[in-house]
Amino acid sequence: MKGDVLIIEDVRELSELVSLYLTKEGLDVQAVESAEEGLVMLETRQPDLIILDLNLPGMDGFEFLQTLRRRSGIPVIIVSARNSDEDLISGFSTGADEFVTKPFSPRVLAARVRALLQRIRRIQEEAPGKSFRFGPFTLDFDACVLKKNDEKIQLSAKEYEVLSYLARHAGRPSGPEQIYNECWQNNYGDLTTVAVYIQRLRKKIEDNPAEPAYIETVHGMGYRLNTGEEGP
Repeated sequence: MKGDVLIIEDVRELSELVSLYLTKEGLDVQAVESAEEGLVMLETRQPDLIILDLNLPGMDGFEFLQTLRRRSGIPVIIVSARNSDEDLISGFSTGADEFVTKPFSPRVLAARVRALLQRIRRIQEEAPGKSFRFGPFTLDFDACVLKKNDEKIQLSAKEYEVLSYLARHAGRPSGPEQIYNECWQNNYGDLTTVAVYIQRLRKKIEDNPAEPAYIETVHGMGYRLNTGEEGP
């Protein structure tokens, strides 16, 4: 498959090994050893996906991700030896799309990269029409962009994926397991990840995230996206 990947990893041997496997997948790969170098590269290069270590010299991975999410929704896979629940929740809350713990198989990581890129492209291809409207919002499936009136709202790739799923099933509740299976498509994670992303979306969409008008919780059934006709 085609695509550009940026690796931010300070262990050169590991970076080179992952690069080798990704290159075999047909991907173009660039690697840097610090978050600062990564930010500089992003000024002139827009990769399709970033593989990010957390324990980096200088700016750590969380700081990089926070900076990135203020300006871009590029998919990010965190790879880290830090595997506590707090680290995973922090990673997803900050905007990571996947979290892979070290040590890992480079072959498996390459498969996850391929699967994530394919899912995003499939969502774009299967989108119902060019856009979906709810309240003052427009979800543009062609550009993978959410706008409130004419103002763009920055979404990460996974936030877009979850919102797109809800839009394709608008008006119908979807359980956390349904959303997780569709948007993550693996069996190594935690269903609470879905709730983390729902909260992230509500903070960006709702006037009052504690009383959502658009992304509703349907008790015992999951989450439902309203068209906003009954909302503010």
